[in-house]
Amino acid sequence: MPPQNNEDLKLVHIPALVAVLLNAETKKGVPLTEQEVLDIRDSSQCMAMPLDVAEELAEERGYADIDPENAWDEWQSVRLELLKG
Repeated sequence: MPPQNNEDLKLVHIPALVAVLLNAETKKGVPLTEQEVLDIRDSSQCMAMPLDVAEELAEERGYADIDPENAWDEWQSVRLELLKG
């Protein structure tokens, strides 16, 4: 198998970053601050994997994770929907 270059890899949080953020906010009982979201993102485990493997993982999981590069904005978009359910 030929070596992967960085453009063929995607960083994937395991467990999903959205799940980690949801758990942290539920435990805290109030909305996370932007700094807390970024700190959680930066300290969460992730691994680089080929794009096709990352897509398969998201399919198996049943939902797409939020983009770590846009964690705060995407968290704001999904958190209310997740927390009301």
